Amino acid sequence: MKGLAPATREWLEAKGFVIANEAPWIEALTHGSYNVSGAEVADYQRLEFLGDRVLGLSVASWLFRAGDAPEGRLSQRLNALVSGATCARIARAIDLPVHIRLGKQARDDGGADSDKILGDVMEALIGACFIENGFDAAQAIIYRLWSHELEGDEGKSKHPKSALQEWAAGNRRAPPLYEVIDRSGPDHAARFTVQVSVRNVGAAEATATSKGEAERLAAKAFLEQYG
Repeated sequence: MKGLAPATREWLEAKGFVIANEAPWIEALTHGSYNVSGAEVADYQRLEFLGDRVLGLSVASWLFRAGDAPEGRLSQRLNALVSGATCARIARAIDLPVHIRLGKQARDDGGADSDKILGDVMEALIGACFIENGFDAAQAIIYRLWSHELEGDEGKSKHPKSALQEWAAGNRRAPPLYEVIDRSGPDHAARFTVQVSVRNVGAAEATATSKGEAERLAAKAFLEQYG
Protein backbone atom coordinates (compact mmCIF):
# COMPACT_ATOMS: atom_id res chain seq x y z
CA MET A 1 0.00 0.00 0.00
CA LYS A 2 1.30 3.41 -0.97
CA GLY A 3 1.81 5.66 2.05
CA LEU A 4 0.14 8.93 2.90
CA ALA A 5 1.12 11.87 0.76
CA PRO A 6 3.55 14.04 2.78
CA ALA A 7 1.19 17.02 2.55
CA THR A 8 -1.71 14.90 3.84
CA ARG A 9 0.31 13.52 6.75
CA GLU A 10 1.45 17.03 7.65
CA TRP A 11 -2.17 18.24 7.47
CA LEU A 12 -3.45 15.43 9.70
CA GLU A 13 -0.78 16.06 12.31
CA ALA A 14 -1.45 19.80 12.20
CA LYS A 15 -5.10 19.04 13.03
CA GLY A 16 -4.03 17.07 16.10
CA PHE A 17 -4.17 13.49 14.82
CA VAL A 18 -1.30 11.27 16.01
CA ILE A 19 -0.14 8.84 13.32
CA ALA A 20 1.80 5.69 14.13
CA ASN A 21 0.43 3.30 11.51
CA GLU A 22 -0.58 5.01 8.27
CA ALA A 23 -2.93 2.22 7.10
CA PRO A 24 -6.12 3.29 8.94
CA TRP A 25 -5.65 6.91 7.91
CA ILE A 26 -5.24 5.95 4.26
CA GLU A 27 -8.37 3.81 4.54
CA ALA A 28 -10.31 6.64 6.21
CA LEU A 29 -9.51 9.01 3.34
CA THR A 30 -10.27 6.55 0.53
CA HIS A 31 -13.58 6.61 -1.34
CA GLY A 32 -14.91 3.47 -2.99
CA SER A 33 -14.28 4.98 -6.44
CA TYR A 34 -10.52 5.18 -5.87
CA ASN A 35 -8.57 2.59 -7.81
CA VAL A 36 -4.86 2.24 -8.43
CA SER A 37 -3.82 0.02 -11.36
CA GLY A 38 -6.86 -2.18 -10.82
CA ALA A 39 -5.80 -3.13 -7.28
CA GLU A 40 -8.53 -3.49 -4.68
CA VAL A 41 -8.27 -0.72 -2.08
CA ALA A 42 -10.11 -0.63 1.25
CA ASP A 43 -12.42 2.37 1.52
CA TYR A 44 -13.68 4.37 4.49
CA GLN A 45 -17.00 2.64 5.15
CA ARG A 46 -15.98 0.41 8.06
CA LEU A 47 -14.15 3.23 9.82
CA GLU A 48 -17.08 5.57 9.18
CA PHE A 49 -19.36 3.06 10.94
CA LEU A 50 -17.06 3.08 13.96
CA GLY A 51 -16.42 6.83 13.97
CA ASP A 52 -20.15 7.55 13.86
CA ARG A 53 -20.58 5.71 17.19
CA VAL A 54 -17.54 7.37 18.79
CA LEU A 55 -18.83 10.77 17.72
CA GLY A 56 -22.32 10.08 19.02
CA LEU A 57 -21.13 8.90 22.43
CA SER A 58 -18.68 11.80 22.79
CA VAL A 59 -21.29 14.44 21.95
CA ALA A 60 -23.97 12.76 24.07
CA SER A 61 -21.57 12.73 27.03
CA TRP A 62 -20.74 16.42 26.57
CA LEU A 63 -24.42 17.39 26.36
CA PHE A 64 -25.31 15.35 29.46
CA ARG A 65 -22.62 17.06 31.53
CA ALA A 66 -23.32 20.53 30.15
CA GLY A 67 -26.65 21.07 31.90
CA ASP A 68 -29.94 19.54 32.99
CA ALA A 69 -31.88 19.66 29.73
CA PRO A 70 -34.59 16.99 29.38
CA GLU A 71 -34.15 13.96 27.14
CA GLY A 72 -36.10 15.49 24.26
CA ARG A 73 -33.87 18.54 24.01
CA LEU A 74 -30.74 16.43 24.44
CA SER A 75 -31.82 14.24 21.54
CA GLN A 76 -32.65 17.26 19.40
CA ARG A 77 -29.20 18.78 19.92
CA LEU A 78 -27.42 15.44 19.54
CA ASN A 79 -29.11 14.77 16.20
CA ALA A 80 -28.12 18.21 14.92
CA LEU A 81 -24.53 18.03 16.17
CA VAL A 82 -23.76 14.62 14.67
CA SER A 83 -25.72 15.08 11.45
CA GLY A 84 -24.08 14.56 8.09
CA ALA A 85 -24.50 18.27 7.34
CA THR A 86 -22.62 19.27 10.50
CA CYS A 87 -19.85 16.72 9.87
CA ALA A 88 -19.51 18.01 6.29
CA ARG A 89 -19.35 21.62 7.48
CA ILE A 90 -16.54 20.77 9.89
CA ALA A 91 -14.77 18.77 7.16
CA ARG A 92 -14.77 21.85 4.94
CA ALA A 93 -13.60 24.06 7.81
CA ILE A 94 -10.48 21.91 8.29
CA ASP A 95 -9.77 21.67 4.53
CA LEU A 96 -10.56 17.97 4.29
CA PRO A 97 -11.86 17.94 0.65
CA VAL A 98 -8.43 18.22 -1.00
CA HIS A 99 -7.12 15.18 0.92
CA ILE A 100 -9.87 12.68 0.00
CA ARG A 101 -8.73 9.89 -2.32
CA LEU A 102 -11.38 9.85 -5.07
CA GLY A 103 -11.53 8.25 -8.48
CA LYS A 104 -11.20 10.70 -11.35
CA GLN A 105 -14.85 10.45 -12.37
CA ALA A 106 -16.07 10.91 -8.79
CA ARG A 107 -13.86 13.97 -8.37
CA ASP A 108 -14.94 15.40 -11.73
CA ASP A 109 -18.56 14.88 -10.65
CA GLY A 110 -18.03 17.00 -7.52
CA GLY A 111 -17.54 14.20 -5.01
CA ALA A 112 -15.07 16.27 -3.00
CA ASP A 113 -17.87 18.73 -2.24
CA SER A 114 -20.57 16.16 -1.49
CA ASP A 115 -22.03 16.50 2.02
CA LYS A 116 -22.48 12.72 2.12
CA ILE A 117 -18.86 11.93 1.26
CA LEU A 118 -17.38 14.70 3.43
CA GLY A 119 -19.53 13.70 6.42
CA ASP A 120 -18.62 10.04 6.05
CA VAL A 121 -14.89 10.73 5.72
CA MET A 122 -14.96 13.03 8.75
CA GLU A 123 -16.46 10.19 10.78
CA ALA A 124 -13.96 7.73 9.29
CA LEU A 125 -11.08 9.91 10.52
CA ILE A 126 -12.61 9.79 14.00
CA GLY A 127 -12.77 6.00 13.65
CA ALA A 128 -9.11 5.88 12.63
CA CYS A 129 -8.19 8.05 15.60
CA PHE A 130 -10.07 5.69 17.92
CA ILE A 131 -8.30 2.65 16.45
CA GLU A 132 -4.88 4.28 16.62
CA ASN A 133 -5.04 6.34 19.81
CA GLY A 134 -8.06 5.20 21.84
CA PHE A 135 -11.34 6.75 22.92
CA ASP A 136 -9.95 9.59 25.05
CA ALA A 137 -7.83 10.90 22.18
CA ALA A 138 -10.72 10.65 19.72
CA GLN A 139 -13.04 12.42 22.15
CA ALA A 140 -10.52 15.23 22.68
CA ILE A 141 -10.25 15.75 18.90
CA ILE A 142 -14.05 15.84 18.60
CA TYR A 143 -14.41 18.38 21.39
CA ARG A 144 -11.81 20.60 19.77
CA LEU A 145 -13.16 20.38 16.22
CA TRP A 146 -16.79 20.66 17.35
CA SER A 147 -16.14 23.38 19.96
CA HIS A 148 -17.97 26.11 18.05
CA GLU A 149 -21.01 23.89 17.48
CA LEU A 150 -21.06 22.55 21.05
CA GLU A 151 -20.85 26.01 22.58
CA GLY A 152 -23.19 27.58 20.01
CA ASP A 153 -26.86 27.24 19.17
CA GLU A 154 -26.66 24.22 16.87
CA GLY A 155 -29.75 22.11 17.49
CA LYS A 156 -31.18 24.38 20.19
CA SER A 157 -33.91 25.76 18.00
CA LYS A 158 -36.63 23.43 16.83
CA HIS A 159 -35.93 21.49 13.64
CA PRO A 160 -37.74 23.21 10.73
CA LYS A 161 -39.68 20.02 9.88
CA SER A 162 -40.93 19.74 13.47
CA ALA A 163 -41.73 23.44 13.56
CA LEU A 164 -43.68 23.19 10.30
CA GLN A 165 -45.58 20.14 11.54
CA GLU A 166 -46.60 22.05 14.67
CA TRP A 167 -47.45 25.15 12.63
CA ALA A 168 -49.77 23.14 10.40
CA ALA A 169 -51.48 21.47 13.36
CA GLY A 170 -51.80 24.77 15.23
CA ASN A 171 -53.44 26.37 12.18
CA ARG A 172 -55.76 23.40 11.62
CA ARG A 173 -54.13 22.50 8.34
CA ALA A 174 -53.33 19.13 6.81
CA PRO A 175 -49.85 17.78 7.62
CA PRO A 176 -47.02 18.98 5.33
CA LEU A 177 -46.39 16.84 2.27
CA TYR A 178 -42.76 16.38 1.09
CA GLU A 179 -42.01 15.31 -2.47
CA VAL A 180 -38.73 14.85 -4.35
CA ILE A 181 -39.36 16.77 -7.57
CA ASP A 182 -35.87 16.44 -9.05
CA ARG A 183 -32.76 14.32 -8.56
CA SER A 184 -29.59 14.97 -10.52
CA GLY A 185 -25.99 13.83 -10.58
CA PRO A 186 -24.38 10.43 -9.89
CA ASP A 187 -25.07 8.53 -6.67
CA HIS A 188 -21.92 9.79 -4.92
CA ALA A 189 -22.68 13.44 -5.76
CA ALA A 190 -26.46 13.48 -6.06
CA ARG A 191 -28.54 16.62 -5.62
CA PHE A 192 -32.15 16.48 -4.48
CA THR A 193 -34.84 19.11 -4.95
CA VAL A 194 -37.70 18.69 -2.52
CA GLN A 195 -41.03 20.51 -2.50
CA VAL A 196 -43.06 20.79 0.69
CA SER A 197 -46.68 21.81 0.49
CA VAL A 198 -49.56 22.40 2.88
CA ARG A 199 -52.98 22.11 1.30
CA ASN A 200 -54.77 25.44 0.80
CA VAL A 201 -51.69 27.36 1.94
CA GLY A 202 -48.83 27.01 -0.54
CA ALA A 203 -45.53 25.31 -1.30
CA ALA A 204 -41.79 25.90 -1.11
CA GLU A 205 -38.80 24.00 -2.42
CA ALA A 206 -35.09 23.63 -1.80
CA THR A 207 -32.10 21.73 -3.19
CA ALA A 208 -29.31 19.98 -1.26
CA THR A 209 -26.93 17.03 -1.50
CA SER A 210 -29.17 14.81 0.63
CA LYS A 211 -32.93 14.28 0.70
CA GLY A 212 -33.11 15.01 4.43
CA GLU A 213 -31.24 18.31 4.13
CA ALA A 214 -33.40 19.36 1.17
CA GLU A 215 -36.52 18.63 3.26
CA ARG A 216 -35.13 20.68 6.14
CA LEU A 217 -34.33 23.64 3.90
CA ALA A 218 -37.72 23.41 2.18
CA ALA A 219 -39.54 23.44 5.54
CA LYS A 220 -37.44 26.44 6.60
CA ALA A 221 -38.28 28.24 3.35
CA PHE A 222 -41.98 27.47 3.77
CA LEU A 223 -42.05 28.90 7.31
CA GLU A 224 -40.20 32.02 6.17
CA GLN A 225 -42.74 32.55 3.38
CA TYR A 226 -46.00 31.54 5.07
CA GLY A 227 -45.33 31.25 8.79
